Amino acid sequence: MKKSLVIVESPAKARTINKYLGRGFKVMASVGHIRDLPKSKLGVDVDDNFKPQYDTIKGKGKIIKELKAASKAVDEIYLAPDPDREGEAIAWHISEVISGRGGIKKGEKKIHRVLFTEITSKGIKKAIANPTTLDIHKVEAQQTRRILDRLVGYQVSPILWDKVRRGLSAGRVQSVAVRVICEREREIQAFVKKEYWSIVAGFPEFEAKLAKCDKKKIEITNEQEATKILGELKGETFTVAEVKRKERRRNPLPPFITSTLQQEASRKLSFSAKKTMMFAQQLYEGVELGAEGPVGLITYMRTDSPRISDEARDAVRAYIEENYGKEYVPAKPNAYKGKKSSQDAHEAIRPTTMIYSPEIVKPHLTKEQWRLYDLVWKRFIASQMTPAVYDQTGVQIKAGRYLFTASGAVVKFPGFIAVYEEGKDEDSDKEKEGVLPRLDEGKDLEVKGITPNQHFTQPPPRFTEATLVKDMEEKGIGRPSTYAAIISTIQDREYVVKDQRRLAPTDLGFLINDLLVISFPNILDAEFTANLEEELDRIEEGKADWVEVMKKFYGPFKERLARAKKEMKTVKGSETPTDIKCEKCNLQMVVKWGRRGKFLACTGYPECKSTADFITDDEGKIQISEREELTTDEKCPKCESAMLVKSGRFGRFLACSTYPDCKGTRPFSIGIKCPEEGCKGGLIERRTKRGRTFFGCSNYPKCKYASWDDPKKEAAE
Repeated sequence: MKKSLVIVESPAKARTINKYLGRGFKVMASVGHIRDLPKSKLGVDVDDNFKPQYDTIKGKGKIIKELKAASKAVDEIYLAPDPDREGEAIAWHISEVISGRGGIKKGEKKIHRVLFTEITSKGIKKAIANPTTLDIHKVEAQQTRRILDRLVGYQVSPILWDKVRRGLSAGRVQSVAVRVICEREREIQAFVKKEYWSIVAGFPEFEAKLAKCDKKKIEITNEQEATKILGELKGETFTVAEVKRKERRRNPLPPFITSTLQQEASRKLSFSAKKTMMFAQQLYEGVELGAEGPVGLITYMRTDSPRISDEARDAVRAYIEENYGKEYVPAKPNAYKGKKSSQDAHEAIRPTTMIYSPEIVKPHLTKEQWRLYDLVWKRFIASQMTPAVYDQTGVQIKAGRYLFTASGAVVKFPGFIAVYEEGKDEDSDKEKEGVLPRLDEGKDLEVKGITPNQHFTQPPPRFTEATLVKDMEEKGIGRPSTYAAIISTIQDREYVVKDQRRLAPTDLGFLINDLLVISFPNILDAEFTANLEEELDRIEEGKADWVEVMKKFYGPFKERLARAKKEMKTVKGSETPTDIKCEKCNLQMVVKWGRRGKFLACTGYPECKSTADFITDDEGKIQISEREELTTDEKCPKCESAMLVKSGRFGRFLACSTYPDCKGTRPFSIGIKCPEEGCKGGLIERRTKRGRTFFGCSNYPKCKYASWDDPKKEAAE
């Protein structure tokens, strides 16, 4: 009997696949990449066609040894990492390693590439029965991206160390994302709000808004104008001038692709892009369903195609008819087209089977896994349902030379919204639907009151993770598979912070962005980055040579590097004088740069270590901002004095109000009990060394519960 070895990336996937294959198969996991560019040096020979140097990743020596040994004991080898560029590169590296020194000889045994787009019995057996070969163009595309990122990161970052401080880093795509966020913040800072007014007429069963004067759109800019209009409307008869009724249809949305899943999980579940991809990976690789064992519940989660298989389409249509009725099944199946840049290599993200409804699998999934699966399930079902049908009414009401309008919509047939409605971004215009009473043209209306309302224009909103993903997708910055890593990285580097779910640049983010935009305008240009992504796609399609793409990029980049080393502004050690005096020693204070941004420091340092936070007013003048010290009802464990809320390197904490006489402290509790069963501790706010806030148990290290998500927000949902 022939023996076969299947090599996948993750142990979880290995366990699930092992369940479906017979005795003749051994399934092993590489646990991700086994080789990469070295950490200690550039690892790319720019003078020899950008030849990369690959080293074994630390800790992977044992895995490689085991893979080599297992490959010698079988007849067939199936390389089955994820079906994307990254997975193709991992498969290629495994092939190179097991065919190299100490492994099998090249050509000695058949090495196949298999693509598992869903981890089900049928999907796995079909892939094994139809193996392919390694796609070298896809490998080259991944290698080109890796080398590009290495050249930018390892050659620009040292300049930042020299000019600003050690430990900083630049990224080819991440830096563009930071620029997008910085530019939005500057738009907000430069925004000048403008006053405007609206006038609403109230009738017994509805309201109408003033829209026109003398058949022209009206704009009311101040209270005087509003008051004048109110005076003119006094005594006017309000008459129904026109009633328009029409049927409106709203079509369902396509099933999820990576970017739309990240956006919707952010809107509806408050998941970060990173969290969404982590739980999607778990659902794809397989979760334990009791006696069933591990089962892959969704198809591959890195895709930009809304296409679904004929089999999946037929199954969901049958499910809809059985559970909702024939009227919810369109006569012709709904088909969706991807964008021009869509690779169309994989199906959309969908359930692998209609057998495992969210209700059936709920007892076996974590809360987060279930919420994401429920979202994928409902979106997929809705995508193959009939449109929602509305009866829409629009009314125009005349009052002298003024025209008021009102509209309403009533659901006539729910169609797909019986299952699913897309979430809205907080800053999007929300569609208002309601019922208007029966109105006849020419009828005079009773006016209950006319109300003027003052408004002010609002600045553009800061990005949420959902709106940033949408913006990056529209601009072609990165690819769906990289969005989560980009957003996570720019926060880890402390260039961006999340404030009430909105992304805001830090002082450090602004500084690094400004320096890089001046020195590397192309690298930080969204269009340039998008064009480079297209070049990577062309390499994958075999339409471009990767070395030529590298040469085209590196020539101008090398020139910019040399210029930046000489011309980039030096911030390290710089001090900006102010006219503020130190409250402790009366010496002048200066603006300095620290790990967390700009601050005021006494020129008497190190004898005087006084520091202060500051703000810059509208006239550009620096003013000390008081550091927030909130009083609490807590008593100091040492002296029973009141305790204050303070902020330190690792987040907020409670400190004795009599400091420095008493140095009693206590963790900052958020007033929620630890969710771990049997634990009597409470949750406290903590901060990582990189400055990210998380929530952990006060009984640590006995209890190691920790969460990135604010439990207060989760409790409120």
